[in-house]
Amino acid sequence: MKLLYPTSLKLDTKSLEGYSVSLHPYDVKKPISEDLVDAEVLVTWTNTPDNLKDAVKRMKKLRWIQSLAAGPNDVLGAGFDPTAVTITTGSGLHDNTVAEHTLGLLLNAARRSFEMRDYQSQGKWPGHLGGPQPDRPAGAFTTLQDANVLVWGFGNIGKTLTPWLTALGAKVRGVARHAGVRDGIEVYSEDKLSELLPQTDALVMILPGSDSTRHALDSDKLKMLPKHAWVVNVGRGTTIDEDALVSALDSGEIGGAALDVFEKEPLPESSPLYKQKNVILSPHAAGGRPRGAEALIAENLRRFIAEQALKNVI
Repeated sequence: MKLLYPTSLKLDTKSLEGYSVSLHPYDVKKPISEDLVDAEVLVTWTNTPDNLKDAVKRMKKLRWIQSLAAGPNDVLGAGFDPTAVTITTGSGLHDNTVAEHTLGLLLNAARRSFEMRDYQSQGKWPGHLGGPQPDRPAGAFTTLQDANVLVWGFGNIGKTLTPWLTALGAKVRGVARHAGVRDGIEVYSEDKLSELLPQTDALVMILPGSDSTRHALDSDKLKMLPKHAWVVNVGRGTTIDEDALVSALDSGEIGGAALDVFEKEPLPESSPLYKQKNVILSPHAAGGRPRGAEALIAENLRRFIAEQALKNVI
């Protein structure tokens, strides 16, 4: 049995040795070589669309795809059928990096570091941002202390992020498909959003991309937020209606937005988001560093050989 692993990141393949499988590196930007198309296991990371579409057509013996991405949108988009090939995700590999980036975006927004940088690039002193300032003024997002942070899409990343937020004094609540208490945090179902959004200082979106989450944050829900609230998205760009977001920013319906993901990536140069006053843009930089990939691959490989249920099956 052959396992193909990508050369697009450095993997310690020694941890995968000892199983009844041969290990073969492959280039994610080129078609799979003819001598490897009979592989039964394919590990993917930053594969090009052409590479994956070619694999769909030619890898007829493929039984399992281990994506190292949190969501295998690229694999599914290429045409792989999860009813014919087992597809597992890299859920959990990006929790710390995405949570850290999210915290950075929130602090950047609250302390207006982005505006200070704008002034610095112009050689100007932003005196209005320094000196004596009101402490936690009503109707403004200026600190995480006592801020109401709502995490929509409360999963593993949310669980990682929450202790860091609460350590800085934030009041955190979550929204997910199923209500309950997770790691001491009250998580509400989505039918409670109309009650939660008006109480929110910062909305953190960590929703996966799917038909059911497309434009989950639309014009109606944006109107429910306080005028000072910030929207942070580190999930998938399709979960926010960007036209509605731009409109809300233009009209002052919300305080600002910090976005790491977009409906179209790279974000087109014509996007009005680039010139918005209270917007922070990062180029899908929150993740991109799967930690513990070898352990996940090894565990799922062990289970695969033993014909046991794999982790993170979609």
